[in-house]
Amino acid sequence: MLTISTIKSNLRRWARVRTTIRELSQLSDRDLSDLGISRCDIRFIAKKHAGR
Repeated sequence: MLTISTIKSNLRRWARVRTTIRELSQLSDRDLSDLGISRCDIRFIAKKHAGR
């Protein structure tokens, strides 16, 4: 059974993932390349970042 705190934590994590995806998606391909990120890696990076 999920507790309220677990649900809140999951919602915060989901929000961090969405924010990170949105911010990285707004960067140009050149900017992403400078950071060593390809567009196809954005979701993976966002999920990894949110897990911290």
